[in-house]
Amino acid sequence: MEEVSIIGLDLAKRIFQAHGGDKSGKCLFSRKLSRAQLLGFFKSQKPCIVAMEACSSAHYWGREIAALGHEVRLIPAHYVKPYVKRGKNDAADAEAICEAASRPTMRFVEIRSAEQHSQAMVFRSRDLLVRQRTQAINAVRGHCAEFGLSAPTGHKGYEALKGLIGEATDLPGVAREVLELLMASIDQLEGQIGALEKKMTQLAKRDPVNKALMSIPGIGPITALAVKALGPDARGFASGRDYAAWMGLVPSQHSSGGKERLGKITKKGNRTLRRLFVICAGTVITSIARSRTVPDPWLAKLLARRPRMVAVTALANKIARIVWALQVKGGVYQSPMTT
Repeated sequence: MEEVSIIGLDLAKRIFQAHGGDKSGKCLFSRKLSRAQLLGFFKSQKPCIVAMEACSSAHYWGREIAALGHEVRLIPAHYVKPYVKRGKNDAADAEAICEAASRPTMRFVEIRSAEQHSQAMVFRSRDLLVRQRTQAINAVRGHCAEFGLSAPTGHKGYEALKGLIGEATDLPGVAREVLELLMASIDQLEGQIGALEKKMTQLAKRDPVNKALMSIPGIGPITALAVKALGPDARGFASGRDYAAWMGLVPSQHSSGGKERLGKITKKGNRTLRRLFVICAGTVITSIARSRTVPDPWLAKLLARRPRMVAVTALANKIARIVWALQVKGGVYQSPMTT
C-alpha cells in the first residue's frame, strides 16, 4: 500500500474533510471526519505532513495534531485559493490545501502557543471594550446635541458634557434617565478597560523581551504585549526590512518591464500591529513637535523635507526594524545620540 506523505485538512465546526496524498501528489483518500473522530484518525496515521488553512481554530488543532507526532503546516487562506481547481466545496478545499503545502516556496504561519493566545485574548478584549466605550460616548454626544448640549471632543470634552447634563434644567426626565444609563455603562467600561490595561502591564513587565521593547521611544506595554501575542517569531525573518515589509509598512509595487512603480503602503500583514506601530510613530512625532527638539538626526531631516504622515509611516517602518533587531539580537534600544 502506498504511504501517505501529506494530508490536507479543511477545518470546520463539526465536519472536517481530509485529503491524503503520496510523495508524487497522487490522491490516496478523501474522507469526511466528525469532530469526535478527528484526533483518533490522525493517531492511527503514520507521522506525516498535515496542512491546514490558518484560521481561528487552526492553532488549537495544530498543537493537538503536532502532539501526535505529525509535522503541522499552517497556510494563509489567500495562498491556498489559487490551487482550488473549480467550484467551492470541502473536498476541493482540502485538495487545494494539500497541493499548496507541497510547494517548495510556500510560506507558512507559525503555530501559536496557548500562552500567546491567552495574551492575545487580553489585548483583543481591551480593544473590544475601547470600541464599545467610544460607541457609547458618541451616542451620548449625539443625544445631547438634539437638546442643544455640546462640548469639545476628547476625554475632557466628555467630562464637560457630563457637567452640562447635570446642570440642564429643561432636559426631559426620560432623556435624563437614558443618558444616565449610558454614562453608567461608560463608567463600567472605564473600570474594565483599566483592569485589563493593568493586567497587560503586568504581563509585559514579566517578559524580558517585552521590557526591552518598551525601551524603544513610543512603545508602551500594550504594543510590546501585542508584538509577542499577535506577531510571528521575529527569527523567521532574514532581516528587519523583511519584518517591516510583512507588517505592510512598505510601498505597494506595480512594477513591470523594468519600470519601478511604487504606490501607497501595502497594508499587508497584521492590521492591528501595523496600526499600533503607526500610533507609536505618531506619538513620537507629536512629542517632538511639542518639545521642539529632535533627538534623531535622521528624523529631523525627514520632517524637514516630507509631509507629517509620510514621516510617521517611515518612522513606523524604522520602529518595526528596531523591534526585529531587539527580538533577534537582544539588548535594549540605544539613542542615535548615545556614544
